[in-house]
Amino acid sequence: METNKIALFKGKSIRRTIYQNEWWFSVVDVVQALTDQPDNLMARKYWNKLAERLKKEGSELVTICHQLKLLASDGKMRLTDCANPEGIFRIVQSVPSPKAEPFKRWLARVGYERIQEIEDPELATKRTRMLYKLKGYSDDWIEKRMRGIVIREELTDEWQKRGAQAQIDYEILTAEISQASFGVTPAEYKKLKGLKRENLRDHMDDFELIFTMLGERSTTEIHRTEDSKGFPKLKKDATRGGKIAGIARRELEKEIRRPVVSKDNYLSKTRKTKKLPL
Repeated sequence: METNKIALFKGKSIRRTIYQNEWWFSVVDVVQALTDQPDNLMARKYWNKLAERLKKEGSELVTICHQLKLLASDGKMRLTDCANPEGIFRIVQSVPSPKAEPFKRWLARVGYERIQEIEDPELATKRTRMLYKLKGYSDDWIEKRMRGIVIREELTDEWQKRGAQAQIDYEILTAEISQASFGVTPAEYKKLKGLKRENLRDHMDDFELIFTMLGERSTTEIHRTEDSKGFPKLKKDATRGGKIAGIARRELEKEIRRPVVSKDNYLSKTRKTKKLPL
């Protein structure tokens, strides 16, 4: 299961991430959804003023928020105030809004889903498959995407065990594999496809997914074979693993006479072909 996701409350995007084995939600996104602020900047100003007032009143609410990295509108992972369901409940109580009660019910449901997923991990996989199906992805694509998620999780587990610590470490290692596999970093790849907050891999076609998996699985195997330790060694391994995928990609490109790296947005292309609703 991926740790960063978007949840929807009445059409509003609420960023969330798994921290300490539970969902933590972007406080700014919650405030924006509750107060109908026109943009993220105004919602942040509202939250800052609210936090100052609560601090003066002696509330411990602000201290239970943590700054966690979430995907920002510019496509980069940035620190933002987050709170777990208990903290969000308390914030909701401090924000006068007619949406407060519906939001509490929504939050309870989302939190319960996480408890179910911890008890039965297969539920998370089934929900992910269903979401992709509803968005219009083919069964074959979904199988590749789900396999890619497993391979990615195995790789990040190795990184954690072998010395990667901060989120920036994971970003650098991922960029090394991508650069060696495709000749572009994930940020450059997203720009090529015209993506912002969207998940890059959700907009890759079959070959792009396959070579992503090859680069990451190769890197995992190199780590295990050489019992790699420490960030510098992991970085070298990431480049080597990515090069394996890069060599295979270039050989395929010679045969099919077109580049694998594409500016096409796979989901949009599929919708146009099948005339599916956006």
